[in-house]
Amino acid sequence: MRRIRLDLQYDGTCYSGWQVQVKETTIQGLLEDAVFTVTGRRERVTGASRTDAGVHALQQVAVFITSSALEPAILMRALNANLPRDVRVTAAEECPAEFHPRYHAANKTYSYLVSPAGAFPVFLKRYSWQVHYSLDCDAMREAAAHLTGKKDFSSFRASGCNSRSPVREIFQISVSESDSIDFAGITLDAPLIKISIKANAFLRHMARIIAGTLVDAGRGRIPPGRVKDIIEARDRRAAGRTAPACGLFLEKIRY
Repeated sequence: MRRIRLDLQYDGTCYSGWQVQVKETTIQGLLEDAVFTVTGRRERVTGASRTDAGVHALQQVAVFITSSALEPAILMRALNANLPRDVRVTAAEECPAEFHPRYHAANKTYSYLVSPAGAFPVFLKRYSWQVHYSLDCDAMREAAAHLTGKKDFSSFRASGCNSRSPVREIFQISVSESDSIDFAGITLDAPLIKISIKANAFLRHMARIIAGTLVDAGRGRIPPGRVKDIIEARDRRAAGRTAPACGLFLEKIRY
């Protein structure tokens, strides 16, 4: 048996997240169906991150085992021929039997896009949280500074999270702003804020709750220094709202 690593991109708008669910269309389910069609055997496809419903991926990593003799490049083309156009395998290669996409990841970066008050670019409706108020990015950066390091992130953990420990380490978090964005070779003149979080791992909805809390700081609903108190509270009710899924991207995974 061979172990095949896949690198993937997907627009999560129309799907119920990564993980297989009964009577729901998911990325993992689509991949497993495609593997079955191509190889004739139903195999489990294991991913690096269980993205939520509506969340996108610029780089997701997954593996499956197969007895197929097809070369990885041929497997990639065959899988793409059996996947919808908003899910693409961008690379495929044979990998060591012990490689695990989740447990061997050194860090993951999730990025969140916010379109603040102004003329919202219609083409970003599926890919950003379009808010109707101005945001103070300096306040958001000040609030974000309290989140770096190894901490108990219980306040940023959604109910139903099955992780044994709420402790995670955020290596880097940034808040950047721009007046325009390049889209399909066209420059859209519209303000955009990007929140990027690099961590060793994430709890359920952790990135979205952090984004919601930073937006609250940016609009003046909470002082930036209160984020320290929110962490120490270890209570989900202390943090901000869970930001909508549409603005979140699994951007990069490093091994």
